[in-house]
Formats: sequence, C-alpha cells, structure tokens
Amino acid sequence: MGRTSDAKQRLIESVIELIWTGSYGSTSVDDICERAGVKKGSFYHFFESKTELALNGIDYAWAEHKKKLDQLFSPTTVPLERLKNCFRHWRIEQEDLRAKHGRVLGCPIHSLGAEISTIDDRLRDKLQHILSEFILYYESAIRDAHNNGTIVAPNATVLARIVFAYSEGLLLHARIWNDLTHMDELEAGVLLLLGANAATCR
Repeated sequence: MGRTSDAKQRLIESVIELIWTGSYGSTSVDDICERAGVKKGSFYHFFESKTELALNGIDYAWAEHKKKLDQLFSPTTVPLERLKNCFRHWRIEQEDLRAKHGRVLGCPIHSLGAEISTIDDRLRDKLQHILSEFILYYESAIRDAHNNGTIVAPNATVLARIVFAYSEGLLLHARIWNDLTHMDELEAGVLLLLGANAATCR
C-alpha cells in the first residue's frame, strides 16, 4: 500500500527515461511497468495506452525543464549570456547523463520527434508545441541583444530558429557519434551566426 500513491508519478518518470535511453518503439508497457515497479493492471488504471502515458511524461518533463530555462533566460541576465549559460548547462547535463548511462543521450524531444513524427500525430503535435515554446527563449534573448545594441538582428524570430537548428544539430551529432566534443564549437558557432564575438557578450 505504501507505494501505490506514487505509482502514477513513477510511471511518468520511467517512460521518459526509457524513451530517452532507448526509443519509443522499443519501449513496451511491460518495460515501463518493470522500470517503475508497478503492476500492469495499475498502468491501465492510470493510462489507457503507452501514447497517453508518453504525452503525460512529455508534459511533466517539459514543465520541469521550463523551470531551469526560466532561470537561465532571466531578463536580469545579459542577453547573450543567457544563451551561453544555456549551452553550458546542456554540456554539464549531457556529461552527467553520459556518466550515468554510458553514452551521450542528446535531446529527448528531437530524438523522439524524429522517430514518431510520421506515425503518431498526437505525440508529434505535442513535440512541435514544445519546440515552438523553446525557441521563444532564444528569440527573447536575441531580440534583447538587438535592442541593447550588442548585435544587429532585426528579425529575431528567424535568427532564433537558425540558432536553435544549429545548436540542436550539434547535440544530435554528439548523440550519433557518442562524443561530446561535437558540442565544443557551440558557443563560438552561435556567436558567429549572431554576428557577435566573446567581447560583446557582456
């Protein structure tokens, strides 16, 4: 009885970890239940399907991640420093995950999205919404940097998408090659895209 109260939460956390370390397709309900220490009957008490659980898991993980993004992209921080702090946080996070799981995991949203975008409309739409929200953090930092004269970026929306694609591309390469050195040029590359340099970030 003592563990039933947190069974739903354990299922949510387990599905995210299993998808991130493996794949959505290879993760079964049995795998999730075993990882969470929850009986299969309890799974279907909370969720009608693996997709339903995944949607809940994505919402939970994104809400937690947004708390950190809100800190990293605080308006009280110099605009381009917000981006640099975000990239440095990514690197530390990826190093910790590699130490725990034995390989580079990359971005769970892009990894999952690439897998299910043509086969599950509900999951695809959820991930698209999250990515759109994520890019707004970049856009706000770039717009503020333009407004304070640090860079010239009159179209912050387009530039944010370019920077996001570049940064996520490097993170994907780090996962594919299982090598975090692919992230070494992240800060310098973004500054180049923004027409900035290290001296202008403060």
